[in-house]
Amino acid sequence: MEVESFENEEVARMLNDWFVSIKVDREERPDVDKVYMTYVQALYGGGGWPLSVFLSPSLKPLMGGTYFPPDDKYGRPGFKTVLRKVKEAWENKSEMLEKGATLAIEQLSEALSTTANSRKLSDDLSENSTERCAEQLASGYDPKFGGFGSAPKFPRPVEANLMLYESKKLMENGKVAEANTYLKMVCHSLQCMARGGVHDHIGGGFHRYSVDECWHVPHFEKMLYDQGQLANVYLDTFLITQDNFYASVARDILDYLRRDMVGKEGEIYSAEDADSAEYEGASRKKEGAFYIWTSKEVEDILGDSASLFKSHYYIKSSGNCDLSRMSDPHNEFKGQNVLIEKKEVPSMAVKSGLSVDEYSHVLGSCRQRLFDVRSKRPRPHLDDKVIVSWNGLAISAFARASKILKAEAKESKLYFPVVGCDPSDYLDVAEKAASFIKSKLYDTHTHRLQHSFRNGPSTAPGFLDDHAFLISGLLDLYEYGGKTEWLSWAIELQAAQDELFLDKEGGGYFNTPGEDPSVLLRVKEDYDGAEPSGNSVSAINLIRLSSLVSSERSDNYKRTAEHLLAVFEKRLKEQIIAVPLMCCAADMLSEPCRKQVVLAGDKSSSEFDAMVAAVHAFYDPNRMVILIDPSDKDEMEFWDNNNANLGLIAKNSSKDKKATAHVCQDFICSAPVTDLDALRLLLSKKTGSTSSS
Repeated sequence: MEVESFENEEVARMLNDWFVSIKVDREERPDVDKVYMTYVQALYGGGGWPLSVFLSPSLKPLMGGTYFPPDDKYGRPGFKTVLRKVKEAWENKSEMLEKGATLAIEQLSEALSTTANSRKLSDDLSENSTERCAEQLASGYDPKFGGFGSAPKFPRPVEANLMLYESKKLMENGKVAEANTYLKMVCHSLQCMARGGVHDHIGGGFHRYSVDECWHVPHFEKMLYDQGQLANVYLDTFLITQDNFYASVARDILDYLRRDMVGKEGEIYSAEDADSAEYEGASRKKEGAFYIWTSKEVEDILGDSASLFKSHYYIKSSGNCDLSRMSDPHNEFKGQNVLIEKKEVPSMAVKSGLSVDEYSHVLGSCRQRLFDVRSKRPRPHLDDKVIVSWNGLAISAFARASKILKAEAKESKLYFPVVGCDPSDYLDVAEKAASFIKSKLYDTHTHRLQHSFRNGPSTAPGFLDDHAFLISGLLDLYEYGGKTEWLSWAIELQAAQDELFLDKEGGGYFNTPGEDPSVLLRVKEDYDGAEPSGNSVSAINLIRLSSLVSSERSDNYKRTAEHLLAVFEKRLKEQIIAVPLMCCAADMLSEPCRKQVVLAGDKSSSEFDAMVAAVHAFYDPNRMVILIDPSDKDEMEFWDNNNANLGLIAKNSSKDKKATAHVCQDFICSAPVTDLDALRLLLSKKTGSTSSS
């Protein structure tokens, strides 16, 4: 539409003469986008972008739609026709249109102001939610190419989160075959994605989605929210399988972010566009131009190694976007190649007569050379907005990687574009991003958060997702890094979130503070889509926080989470596949008591660091890791104020050891251990095996 309509002089004249045109960045103002997208979806049964909505002077929506061709065709009115019709209708029937718009907003507001019928979910719904959701997801699983559903295929990380969670639950209940079935679905999906064109093999990271069923030809945009979530899914799968393949892909994503998406002050940018100029000075940009290759380009750059590389990545002189009829229906990529690994490295290495290491080294060297050439091409536009919610997702991934990747096999080798840094370096990235947000986008006096930053803070306030995702990232920063300042800020932000967004009577969180009268709807969002919903993440945050603080505050966090989940009872009953992460939250809440691992000692010591890494070498979403240095007065004061029991556990730890571990269930702990093997043995036991100490 930008090219067909908005750059068209006739359309521009009509818009300028008849309307006040307002262009909204939906990432900068998701609250505004949500109002009018909800209206269009309710009115027409579907939505999407670009979104064009016609408003009255009071900002109420009169009509709207997504894509309009410039002229009448495809059996739908052209944009010029729509403009004329709206103008005529407003001139002749403005009062009627205004009344209809007011009624529509009132009805939507009533429908979206969901309230709970009770203070908590039924036990049956809580305990069976992950099982039911996993069964529904499994029914849509693609056994050939992986993923859950058909083309276009989006890497929806919450689906993998749910399947891994349910797999662990089944394994603990002795249902090994079912557990392995779900695990294999996730593993196969992640392998197909990593080998597909949706993964940027040359520079790292993942594109937005695949237009075909085989993860080959993507929409080439790269979004920060995808990178953060996918890195975490690959990290979790590495923990479960101990297969370094998944660790390597997680590094690939995080190294791409470190190289291309992190600003000078540690802020993490939001996206890279899909299109770019094919050459310097080109008048038009083209989708994927930065990422695609002709066979001849590869031959000229790689010389003697070209044959091996072309065979591995299915590169052909005629172009390779032919694996599906959906890959390139309009021949946009004729003669071009999107890199894809049709076969795994070991089988291709055997075919070439090389060892896996030799073969991988050649591929890495080739990727480096192509990367160097690609770097001289006109780059896609970098969207250097800093969005708090997406930074929260990335902070979580960097923090978790800093300890999880210490479990990589010692002999594992890494190849370009993976850098192969010390995992501890990732913690530094996470802490700098969090510090940027705290210094630039948070008022320590009012405890108010702003939504985004570009050449200064935006005027938009922090929304629910900003608070929820950032709190989640800060809890991970504390659990994996150990600095109490991040936990303290998370608790402070949760209080602010409850004040601004919580429906204290009806339960659940609204998406906006409700302070701006021009934003006509407040919505309680529950859909776990490309990004998880703020309510799902908040429920898990509350459960995690409840195991960190004591008595009444802990109970209050739990009650808020229970009430929140009760709001979405109908969705959990009738459309459970829409809320996989919320299902995980419901199951977490149904657990009689949450496991706590308390590590006390000198946080700067190598012994303490090794013990933290040992704890995080186990996949356990129902565990909270609590790191305390009993010699730090400020830290002990924090625990005295928030949970004296935990402070006491730390004080009573062995004074002559650098690190002591206590594995606890509802603050009843096993005997303390100071040996890594003894800790690993304790952690490998099933939930509920601790005894009073």
